[in-house]
Amino acid sequence: MDNIFEKEKKYFLPTYNRIPIDLSHGKGVYLFAKNGDKYLDFFSGLGVNALGYAHPAIVEAVTKQITLFGHLSNNYITDIQVEFAELLLKHSQMDKLFLTNSGTESIEGAIKLIRKKQGREKKIFALTNSFHGRTYGAMSLTARSKYRDGFQPLLPGIEFINFNDVEDLTNKISEDTAGIFVEFIQGEGGINLISQQFADQLKELKNKFDFALVSDCIQCGIGRTGMPFSHNYLNMEPDIITSAKAIGGGLPLGAILTSKEYSNIFDVGKHGTTFGGNSVSCAAGKVVLEEVFEKGLMKKVASNGKYLFNRLLEIQNRLPEKIKEVRGRGYMVGVELSIDSSHFVKEMRERKVLANVTNVNVVRLLPPLIVELEHIDYFVEKFEEVIKLNLK
Repeated sequence: MDNIFEKEKKYFLPTYNRIPIDLSHGKGVYLFAKNGDKYLDFFSGLGVNALGYAHPAIVEAVTKQITLFGHLSNNYITDIQVEFAELLLKHSQMDKLFLTNSGTESIEGAIKLIRKKQGREKKIFALTNSFHGRTYGAMSLTARSKYRDGFQPLLPGIEFINFNDVEDLTNKISEDTAGIFVEFIQGEGGINLISQQFADQLKELKNKFDFALVSDCIQCGIGRTGMPFSHNYLNMEPDIITSAKAIGGGLPLGAILTSKEYSNIFDVGKHGTTFGGNSVSCAAGKVVLEEVFEKGLMKKVASNGKYLFNRLLEIQNRLPEKIKEVRGRGYMVGVELSIDSSHFVKEMRERKVLANVTNVNVVRLLPPLIVELEHIDYFVEKFEEVIKLNLK
């Protein structure tokens, strides 16, 4: 009888290099394998599982909702959609929203909004080293050849500005600019933070040319950085926020959040979705928003995130030849290694810790927002052990 990994190769398109753990279930901040092994998860499903696994309030909310109805088309409006929307708009300080079922769907909708308002002749910009998704519009905004090669031609009218390059920003933005997509903390690109200088110049140019500013907070939103959204640290006021990942509590859910200026661009029939705003996902999402924003979890992330950051800095001070830089905010932290990181994930997994490396040599930490100091201490212990003994 084939095992699960042999069946995966038999049945699925070969788009993933699967982690060789046969999982049975998750609870809290841990994942459990069928052989009994327990893993501390510092990756949380690519930043999706903000409240960890099998959170009691999510289980209760989803169970209750599924007994009423699992899915209705968006020809109907439901109480749970409205309740979720009220919370998300309250804490994002935006005017209206459109519910999607993924981050990349949110990006695609944002492109349409900008084109509809600004016109198709103007340019849309994104930043180098960005990642906005894998569908054609989102991929066209993603300035990394590993995701684009072999799929050209891509969407026209999209160009790139060098990350944190104020001069390049100033030279390229003009009256012919329709909009710019910015991850104020780049995730897939290696946990890179937009500088205050770049943000200030972006704000000045926006006031001058009135283009659309899109804050891609798919990974760096919903309290992960210790603030509601990453642009809050720089006092930016975007026209559009794209959100997903954490807001569904582990279920597919995303959103396009708009300022008042962009809230009436679409009229009936100009945009739509089949699964966006699914009632079960919204039930889970409401729990996430309540826990993060209403019950103080975000403040705890800010405090514990500083503790994690400082513990990692201590290791850098002890091993400066192996750690180039520690950067990030809250529970979105990157450790750039100056050594070969190809075996890092495997070495950590052997120590029963799940982590991730992105952009070749950056250890990316996206733990569930519910991790406690004891979990951080355990992670840091194993992290230093691997850096010190196994990577050369």
